[in-house]
Amino acid sequence: MTSQMKTIPRAERLIAALDVAGVEEAKALVQRLGDSVSFYKVGLELFMAEGFFGFIDWLARTGKKVFVDLKFFDIPETVRAAVRGLGNRGVTFATVHGNQAMLEAAAQAKGDVKILAVTVLTSLDQGDLDDLGFQCDVQTLVLSRARRALEAGCDGVVSSGLEAPALRRELGARLLIVTPGIRPVQNRLTGDQKRTVDVARAFANGADYIVVGRPIREAPDPRAAAQAIQATIATEFPG
Repeated sequence: MTSQMKTIPRAERLIAALDVAGVEEAKALVQRLGDSVSFYKVGLELFMAEGFFGFIDWLARTGKKVFVDLKFFDIPETVRAAVRGLGNRGVTFATVHGNQAMLEAAAQAKGDVKILAVTVLTSLDQGDLDDLGFQCDVQTLVLSRARRALEAGCDGVVSSGLEAPALRRELGARLLIVTPGIRPVQNRLTGDQKRTVDVARAFANGADYIVVGRPIREAPDPRAAAQAIQATIATEFPG
């Protein structure tokens, strides 16, 4: 099931999440990780810090790829404007967490940015969906949202590795699958993530990219932790 049809540089399959409080802390982590990571996710926590856009420009200037994970959700024209505002900043991915009209607006304005639709957050499980009033299981909801994302012109989805096999089976290789909630085998942290897989399983299940946060950031040696993940990825994508 491993995704091998896309020409994705192996080192870029690991996306490190910069879920930190400030730009200087984020820069220090990027510099500490060095060439062990070439792709970074910046989300809401860092967005609230002073200097967010200068920071993503800095990442791009230093040759890093940028995933802006702000989960745009607003009226379609506002989503369209927000996505358009990411143009010419060297952003590779951006997330939208909305309905069909929002996804279509984002896709129409994306330019060089690839739009990823959020399916079901990895911090939610079936009990949470039941509480929210969804009358279906997690996999059914993920597949439905992924199909609608492709129809809207999006490039892929953010999805747990648990649902990746069904996505590949139903939608094939054209869909980009970015999988968060990764817990390396030797570091299965507890916390707010519920639907997790390890690195090898994520790719075996069909993920194109993985997003890793705390297992790198909170490791005694973050660079060594990232290098260990890259070594696992190398075994999944040899050559």
